[in-house]
Amino acid sequence: MASWYVAVILGIVEGLTEFLPISSTGHLILAGHILGHTGPKAETFDIVIQLGAILAVVVLYWERFWGLLKTDPNRRFSGPYGIYLLILTSIPASVVGLLTHDYIKEYLFSPFTVACALAVGAIMIFIVEGKEKKETITSLDEVTPLLAFGIGCFQCLALWPGFSRSAATIMGGMLLGARRTVAAEYSFIAAVPIMFAATGYDFLKSYHLFESGDLIFLAIGFIVSFFSAWLAIKAFIILLGKLTLRPFAVYRLALVPLIFLFL
Repeated sequence: MASWYVAVILGIVEGLTEFLPISSTGHLILAGHILGHTGPKAETFDIVIQLGAILAVVVLYWERFWGLLKTDPNRRFSGPYGIYLLILTSIPASVVGLLTHDYIKEYLFSPFTVACALAVGAIMIFIVEGKEKKETITSLDEVTPLLAFGIGCFQCLALWPGFSRSAATIMGGMLLGARRTVAAEYSFIAAVPIMFAATGYDFLKSYHLFESGDLIFLAIGFIVSFFSAWLAIKAFIILLGKLTLRPFAVYRLALVPLIFLFL
């Protein structure tokens, strides 16, 4: 595969963008084109480093995930009920993703479609942030089945590379009454089952592309992605306590002309 520094760069890009509302898939596609890291093997490498970012969420929220193994009387989001909520969130995108997987792979993984998704997502962020909202859900333990399923429906927007799963689910949560930070934290936790299923499915279909000599390259990307995601999640939650999502929308719009300029 490519040189080790490509794995480092892509690991950083994946980790920093996976859980921010700016689209990790979009950034990886763009970075891959700039670095000349494209093709089926490159796409599978992107899947592997996504697993590193997912692991960062599990480590940061390990108490919540551990709590899913047994019911905690002090935490409603625990045990079978917590698992039920996550399943509700995962169902819509899982079904739509399975039905449209081949189409998305063939037609939507390009700089042009990513640029369009970045722009559309940015406009939606401005609209959502401009709406007057009543925050009725102020903690993870107040998440309801209706909210969980509603966020899952919004998550389907993330099947469009460049839109951002984080942006889709956070906006969905906010529109349905969740506080911005709660919507973000639930988005992180809910990402684990859907991303694990999606990346696992893709990896099982493509792992044969790799040889033993590629393992170090994969390991570097995985590890760098893990630590980058860990830092990004910590910083993002702090920022959301002070800022809206508008700065991320501005960034998305600023990125669009650069895509058309350089690619």
